Amino acid sequence: MSDDRVAVTLQQQEAFRFLVQYPESSTPQLITDEPAPLGTGQGPSPAQLLVTALGNCLSDSLVFALGKFHQPNDGIRTEAVGHLGRNADNLLRIVGVDVDLHLGHPAAAFQRLDRILDQFERFCTVSQSVVAALPIQLRVFDSEGKQLKG
Repeated sequence: MSDDRVAVTLQQQEAFRFLVQYPESSTPQLITDEPAPLGTGQGPSPAQLLVTALGNCLSDSLVFALGKFHQPNDGIRTEAVGHLGRNADNLLRIVGVDVDLHLGHPAAAFQRLDRILDQFERFCTVSQSVVAALPIQLRVFDSEGKQLKG
């Protein structure tokens, strides 16, 4: 991956199963597949990859923001759920994504946490690229379960 592009090559292996390769990086290849009845579920589906990308990017952005302020940025756990629904043409779509980020420490262990939580989303390339078309409900909790954002 370079600073101005992300390259991906998909080669069909069988039906809905594809071998995904990242030719401009050392990233390991990946198998994707649709769940039954279309595919055989031998890898994540495109919908799972989209939800994964949102949860992962928001997690990375939080790690980055915490580190920028020299705060503990370990032990983060993320739960992301994509909600499926039908559009006006009765076609299946992801109609929203809920992302819960759980910090690895109690809120009291952080300094300037309000400032960090106010700005970390802006660093997330993926969520900021799709939020105009896909609602994302974000919540942040500390390690004790206290809701800090959302």
